[in-house]
Amino acid sequence: MATVTFENASRVYPGSTTPAVDSLSLEVQDGEFLVLVGPSGSGKSTALRMLAGLEDVNSGRIYIGDRDVTDVTPKDRDIAMVFQNYALYPHMTVAGNMGFALKIAGEDKDVIRERVEEAARILDLEPYLERKPKALSGGQRQRVAMGRAIVRKPQVFLMDEPLSNLDAKLRVQTRTQIASLQRSLGVTTVYVTHDQTEALTMGDRIAVLKDGILQQVASPAEMFSRPANAFVAGFIGSPAMNLGDWRIDGNRAVFGDASFDLPTDVLEAVRGDARVTVGLRPEALELSPDQTGMPVKVTFVESLGSDAYIYGTVVGADREDGNFGSGDASETLVIRIEPYDIPKAGEVVYVRPRGEYTHFFSTTTGARIDSSVNEFSMVDVDNVSAEPTIHDEGPADEVVTE
Repeated sequence: MATVTFENASRVYPGSTTPAVDSLSLEVQDGEFLVLVGPSGSGKSTALRMLAGLEDVNSGRIYIGDRDVTDVTPKDRDIAMVFQNYALYPHMTVAGNMGFALKIAGEDKDVIRERVEEAARILDLEPYLERKPKALSGGQRQRVAMGRAIVRKPQVFLMDEPLSNLDAKLRVQTRTQIASLQRSLGVTTVYVTHDQTEALTMGDRIAVLKDGILQQVASPAEMFSRPANAFVAGFIGSPAMNLGDWRIDGNRAVFGDASFDLPTDVLEAVRGDARVTVGLRPEALELSPDQTGMPVKVTFVESLGSDAYIYGTVVGADREDGNFGSGDASETLVIRIEPYDIPKAGEVVYVRPRGEYTHFFSTTTGARIDSSVNEFSMVDVDNVSAEPTIHDEGPADEVVTE
């Protein structure tokens, strides 16, 4: 096992002037499961291929342990890759596929058999060792690909969206198996995915990339609770955080028929700005029983049995230049509620945020604005003289950091 270090590593593809990966500096600890996540074109797979030696590094260095592997050939880096497609030899048995790399390396037959049988036990593949890949399910084929990597006993596992070809139920099951397997083996692992749910459930830490630039590296809990900027806030979490630019009117933020007092530290940070970006996760909003708060016109309610989600728009949002909602430039607000008393489409409901779970970002840079607020008052802009409703859930949850 070993650490992995990117030191200002960049990759510019021929014919392009924009780096696919731009000055990436990142350290993966020995035995850590690090997930690289980001949208399509963010550079996550390129970074993985740079580590594997499949892409040139135009500037910067890459280290595995104390060894500079920037110019080392892939076969000499002591890494093992698991790809999105299983890349199994159809004419070989499961045992043959798993042991093929060792056979090419000239390992003794007894050593190959011992390692293959050990990996098969770990992956519950013992009954299938004599089968061909065509006789296996998608999940079994992916476990064979994992076994092929395990038998090599590398210093680093590299996984490039290995679950993308599996159906939803099998994907959930297999991601649990991969995470448990990595922790039992203790091998340093870099895992690439575009699925932020996989990132949150599997990784010890998450690294978010956008346009080749590293946005934030943190534990799943910290990434969810304290996103470094508006992009990370909108990308991490499902359903996505409700985000939008609110107008600043005195010491209040205003959007449509909704308004609330801005915390003092946020006011200081946005002094001179006309707007502030507000972020509210669906689970940070609750229905207000006394019809004070943010008025939302319901367009659709999704009931999932254990939860329900209200989809709607802020009343008066048509007067605003921008949108406030869940997803990129969406005007649809998402609110998670208990599934017992569900409103109907067309109704207007009032919701209020839990202050400690409200996020603020600069509209110009997108950077996070930290706030010590743990109380939150919100009233309709047309009734600002009314007694504000205070919702106090106590101090915010402690952020877990690595």
